[in-house]
Amino acid sequence: MAEAADFQGMNPSPARRWLRRTASLIVGVPMVAGLLAGPAAPSAQAEAATKAPAGSRTVDVSLDTLAPSAPVEGDTLTVSGTLTNKGKKTVTDAEVDLRVGPRLSGRGAIDEAAKRTGYQPGSDPAKLGGSYTLKVPELASGVSQDFTLAVPVNKLDLDAEGVYQLGVSLTGRTADYAYDQVLGIQRTFLPWQPEDTKSKTKLTFLWPLIASAHLTAETGSDEQQTPVFANDDLALELAPGGRLEQLVSLGRQLPVTWVIDPDLLASADAMTKNYRVKVGDTTVAGTNQAIAKKWLTDLQAAVKDGKVVALPFADPDLASIAHRGKNVSGALSHLQTATEVAGTTVETVLHVKPSTDFAWPVDGAIDPSVVDVATSAGAHKVIARSDSLEETGGLPYTPTSARPIGGGTTAVVADHRLSTAFTGDMSKAGASTLAVQKFLAQTLAVTEQAPDNERSIVVAPQRTPTAAQAQTMARALQALTAEHWTQPLDLTAAADQEPDAQATTKVPRASQYPKKLRSQELPTQAFQDIRTTQNSLNSFQVILTQPDRVVTPFGNAINRSVSSSWRGRPLEAQRYRDAVHTYLQGLTTEVQLITKTDVTLSGRSATIPVTVQNKLVQGVDHLVLRLTSNNATRLKLNDGKAVAQEPVEIAGGHSQSVKFDASANANGQAQVTARLFTTDGAPYGEEMTFTVKVSEVTPTVLLVIAGGLLLLVLAGIRMYTHRKRTVAGAVVDGDGGEPEQPSDPAPDTGPESGNPSGPGEKVDR
Repeated sequence: MAEAADFQGMNPSPARRWLRRTASLIVGVPMVAGLLAGPAAPSAQAEAATKAPAGSRTVDVSLDTLAPSAPVEGDTLTVSGTLTNKGKKTVTDAEVDLRVGPRLSGRGAIDEAAKRTGYQPGSDPAKLGGSYTLKVPELASGVSQDFTLAVPVNKLDLDAEGVYQLGVSLTGRTADYAYDQVLGIQRTFLPWQPEDTKSKTKLTFLWPLIASAHLTAETGSDEQQTPVFANDDLALELAPGGRLEQLVSLGRQLPVTWVIDPDLLASADAMTKNYRVKVGDTTVAGTNQAIAKKWLTDLQAAVKDGKVVALPFADPDLASIAHRGKNVSGALSHLQTATEVAGTTVETVLHVKPSTDFAWPVDGAIDPSVVDVATSAGAHKVIARSDSLEETGGLPYTPTSARPIGGGTTAVVADHRLSTAFTGDMSKAGASTLAVQKFLAQTLAVTEQAPDNERSIVVAPQRTPTAAQAQTMARALQALTAEHWTQPLDLTAAADQEPDAQATTKVPRASQYPKKLRSQELPTQAFQDIRTTQNSLNSFQVILTQPDRVVTPFGNAINRSVSSSWRGRPLEAQRYRDAVHTYLQGLTTEVQLITKTDVTLSGRSATIPVTVQNKLVQGVDHLVLRLTSNNATRLKLNDGKAVAQEPVEIAGGHSQSVKFDASANANGQAQVTARLFTTDGAPYGEEMTFTVKVSEVTPTVLLVIAGGLLLLVLAGIRMYTHRKRTVAGAVVDGDGGEPEQPSDPAPDTGPESGNPSGPGEKVDR
């Protein structure tokens, strides 16, 4: 029965092939052990037919090349690879063989065959044998050996077109197995379509150019606004052999639809000019301008005649916004802004007009809220995936990708099997070859499902394929292009295809969204942090004379804060958001009040100066400085008010002293608060408080001073009068003539001289 199931859907085969496949039922079965054990129960026989013998994993068989990938009549199939003895014993008397068949019926049969690892009698076909066998006399433990087998296609006994299982096995002996048995096997698939057919599947392959965030919100402190990169890792991806360089050089030769994050273009374009790179707490000059210029030039040439789809700027995480952010005010507005700037960026850098009508949730997983957010910015087409929008109607074939899901929105449902065919480590030749063969097999199986029902399928691979993954995808597409069962179609045309009437159009419930993807989403706190930063930016830009110098880099940085590239990197995402907010706060403090010492007023009125400093490169205006007296009874401002304000307008790199009139009514201290406000009344920066000491001059003090002055005047008059009287008396004593002026002083005669007073005696008044 198992054999009949394997051959279901095949044309009658020749007797020679029947004998080979019948013989495969007993290959590797230990005859002596079977005789000793006696007949097995039916259930045991069935288990033995499907369970791989323990020794069949002793040798690892790697299929490194298979050419051609899809042979036609007249070709010679060449298979090469590596044998590695993973066991502890030496393998002897071994041979390498090809095993071809049976023809697999349907995509499910391909999946089942791909899951098998060890040799399974009854499921794996017999050896091709003959002269197409490679002898391996000895293979020591831990040793590897290359092999190559070449077989004309007409010797493979391929009949009807379809997908055939192809295996390479090593049969031999070890000290543990003294009889010949299969010690290692590797399976792949051989698509076979000897003749051209009118039935072709339209295939759309998305070629993503997406990278993680590299640009910071920072710009140099010069007029040129030199951009600052968090690191120079982007240059490694753009350089020859790098991931992004490989995507461009390979994609330009392929029939693909370019899906581009405009942030990547903006970052590469910024790198073509002067830029700086953060190194610790400082920055150094970037030196990879030539690499960025060449990459952009190559990309412009590659997309010149192709189809380009622009994602919203920085590839925002639509599911995170839908599940964690949409209830935080402003979250959806960022998506709108990111969509608006996307088309302009691509057109400016690449000189092509992109389509901005597509939204691409992570892994194509959708629910009603994700669809609502995806279309809120104007997109009418959502790239979903078939493991999210699963078929429930029991269709016997893969339906066309495009389908209406309500509200004028079209879901373009990428095929899950084909879209995930190139994940994993493709740097190993064996893994890459298996991926290519399985991809080709699945596409042929899709075409064979309903030959009279021509359909359109879409492949949406991982967002950021490695260089090795990109090379593997290119190999698969190059092989597919040379065949006859598919034809290329761009994404816009695929979205416009006539939908299959029986295909699922019901969007899955929120509870069906994959838990693994939900656990990787940005937390609600991330959107709250972004809202805080946006509010600070809104307040800051009001006072600037050139707001675009700040709004553009910070707006882009805020968009990068919700990028899909942060999935699986929560700490890096938090650091990026914190760095953006910290840098913005640092800029806002460049416009500030200079700390003021206490002021002393020694009069009824005076002027109080307050200095505002602007360390920014550009000027500021739309600011007012408000001064508030906390004791209006003692100290009043500007015409007797408790609060006074004056406009502030300062050129970049300058300071301004703003003066306020103050009047005092009483001695003592008064607290005064100074703070900047925008012209619409929003506070800006921190307030500053200082003390004004009042030493007022009262009327009593003035009377005392006046009395003192009067006494001084009267004393002066009295002294003047007394002097005049003294002079007048002297004139009377000298008969009206001049007073005597002796030439020599009179001698001091003492008491006997008759002049008891001596020459210094004053006249009595």
